Amino acid sequence: MRLDDAYSNGRYIAGAEAFPTRWAEAAAAFRDRQGARARSGLRYGTGERNWFDLFLPEAEPAGLCVFIHGGYWLAFGPSDFSHLAAGIVARGWACAMPAYTLAPKARIDEITREVAQAVSRAAAEVSGPIVVTGHSAGGHLSARMAGADIDLPGDVAARLARVVPISPLSDLRPLIETSMNADFRLDLSGARAESPALLPRRPGVEAHVWVGGDERPAFLDQARRLGNGWACPVTIDRGKHHFDVIEGLETSGSALTGTVLDGLSPAPQAR
Repeated sequence: MRLDDAYSNGRYIAGAEAFPTRWAEAAAAFRDRQGARARSGLRYGTGERNWFDLFLPEAEPAGLCVFIHGGYWLAFGPSDFSHLAAGIVARGWACAMPAYTLAPKARIDEITREVAQAVSRAAAEVSGPIVVTGHSAGGHLSARMAGADIDLPGDVAARLARVVPISPLSDLRPLIETSMNADFRLDLSGARAESPALLPRRPGVEAHVWVGGDERPAFLDQARRLGNGWACPVTIDRGKHHFDVIEGLETSGSALTGTVLDGLSPAPQAR
């Protein structure tokens, strides 16, 4: 359809086909290193994919970061991206990575509700502030968690401090004109209702958008739309494309990891 090329990433990235294997191998190696500090398959609902992995630091966590994977709501799972918890955990935070029902089995609004359930359930495991980040479709879902319309328990909403959408899809209306919409089943009203750039942000929740400088123009536009809609910062990570823009999360000292965590108060220590 008319916008298929605009939202196609792999054909414009050299060696794109190697990234999924590289991610899966790095993710498995990280889980092995974590050992008992990797808790896998924790349930948050009754659906087949209603589970999350939780990675813990060596000491009491300073707070909870939730990372939501991408794949156009159609592909992948947390086990493909475990290694992206490395920088978070090294900073002394816990990192939860939820699975969710993929399209076309679930519509995007249903996926949003599942992720809200996952955030609430993961919050019961870890005290302190909560940050939600995610990439691409996961960037959309991380932004949605800051939406004023999202039903979070009061204590969880009070703890939600920041969202950092990475290369997010923030205005879903253009996706109606892609062939992927056969699976998304979006109409105009549904796209508007699930577009963070068109919706108010929950008061008190910080937002910072991150996007690669070498991404497709459509993704740069999507990032700017959210930044404009929410009057929040947008960082353009020069030289990064849609597949390697997330790599900063692998290290504790990267600018991306700092954007996710810097300046947040840690959880009170138990006495």
